[in-house]
Amino acid sequence: MSDLLSHRLALLAEPNHLPLLTQCLHGIERECLRVDSQGQLAMTGHPPKLGSALTHPQITTDYSEALLEFVTAAATEPAATLAELDRIHRFACANLDGEYLWSPSMPGPLPAEETIPIARYGNSHIGRLKHVYRKGLALRYGKTMQCIAGIHYNFSLPESFWSLLHQSEGDTRNPRDFQSERYIALIRNFRRYSWLLMYLFGASPALDRNFLRDHRHHLQQLDADTLYLPWATSLRMSDLGYHNNAQADLTPCYNDLSSYIDSLRRAVSTPYAPYVAIGTQRAGEWLQLNTNILQIENEYYSIIRPKRVVRSGERPIQALMERGVQYVEVRCLDIDPFLPLGIDLDAARFLDAFLLFCALEDSPCLDARECAGCTGNFLKVVKEGRRPGLHLQRQGQTVPLTAWAAELVEQLQPLAQLLDRAHGGTAYRDALHLQQAKVANPELTPSARVLATLRERGESFRDFALRQSLAHAETFRAHPLSEAEQQAFVAATRTSLMEQAEQERRDSGSFDDFVAAYQASIQNSGA
Repeated sequence: MSDLLSHRLALLAEPNHLPLLTQCLHGIERECLRVDSQGQLAMTGHPPKLGSALTHPQITTDYSEALLEFVTAAATEPAATLAELDRIHRFACANLDGEYLWSPSMPGPLPAEETIPIARYGNSHIGRLKHVYRKGLALRYGKTMQCIAGIHYNFSLPESFWSLLHQSEGDTRNPRDFQSERYIALIRNFRRYSWLLMYLFGASPALDRNFLRDHRHHLQQLDADTLYLPWATSLRMSDLGYHNNAQADLTPCYNDLSSYIDSLRRAVSTPYAPYVAIGTQRAGEWLQLNTNILQIENEYYSIIRPKRVVRSGERPIQALMERGVQYVEVRCLDIDPFLPLGIDLDAARFLDAFLLFCALEDSPCLDARECAGCTGNFLKVVKEGRRPGLHLQRQGQTVPLTAWAAELVEQLQPLAQLLDRAHGGTAYRDALHLQQAKVANPELTPSARVLATLRERGESFRDFALRQSLAHAETFRAHPLSEAEQQAFVAATRTSLMEQAEQERRDSGSFDDFVAAYQASIQNSGA
């Protein structure tokens, strides 16, 4: 343990400071495809019983019209976050009318690329902008790649925690800049150590062969319909299928917030020749929002993002520039197909300890060599993380994955103990012990369990995923919402539809002018 980490843990352990650890906020965004009873992608529109995908606070869509996204509010207890996610699932499952939620991250059999439906959000200007943005994603990356689902875990420490650290360390920056710098430092450490999350929670070692659309690949064939890599943890997070060169140079090393913002500002403002050749419109129909490297900031694919809640009409970069970092969004988690929610409380508690470690441990700036090493370690683990004898790079030295993983989990012990002291009980240490067992025995990891199940049952990936999807649906339907919970969802659904209609009624001016103003907003802010 570094001296800096020891000092910060001792500070937090003081009786008047310990309650700060009960004020961390958690939120989850879980994506999942709607499929029919045969596991085929649902070609139906967003179910009206689920409300408006544009305005509903808990149920929306991501890329495809069939790719649902469930969003929880921020809560101080991860158990409350998971409970809300469970309620959303139960409401959705009760209103899907013969459709199901696909259980893993990787999609099953997909229809022809051109027929995959892109999400629609109505006729308001913002609704049309969201649709055109997704049309641009289809041009740039293909519709198939956009049907992958994941879990995003949002996490923040209370501002009073950062104030305490700011005062105790005598930092001369203003509180906002100090807090942002510490979140950026957390992200640097996350990049150093996130390969561990892929080993522990990666759950996509196999996929349906249809996913690759007959492109060349280096996967092995498990059966007629299933491709895999024997030691992979997360093909979802590998470079499989992503051959887009526009983002090749977009690898911020997060050494400070301003350089991160500047890199994204340049990307959303700099034309990219192949996109210029396509243009934004054809015969009066919008094809993409612009011809720049990124259409908007969120197009940048990253394993973690610094975030700030945006105000109405505000862009993410503007929010970060004006008010600093408020929380982080972890984006690399696979959906665990063995779990009805795709994630469980033990995983959430481990993530809390891991992110707290990343926040408190010393985090020197990343030079180009270490930055590349972080990326290399991550990609090696997602493709072959369970390979016996696998080595990673640490500070220019080769180290066995198992040794480094065991060391990291051991370093989390005092943080789990501190969280248990703050919350009472042993839940965080128990969650840590579950992950220690996976380090000691790779066969306990979700990725190994998926492959073992396919082999033992003689199942294809699609048959396994469909069986799990049907089982999860039964779990949710066996425990329906209470009448009060049901009515609350129905009311939220009704309100969301009214809000979308009001948005469409209120809009004025042309959509072209709206897009132009939206594009100009990033050039005019902080320039």
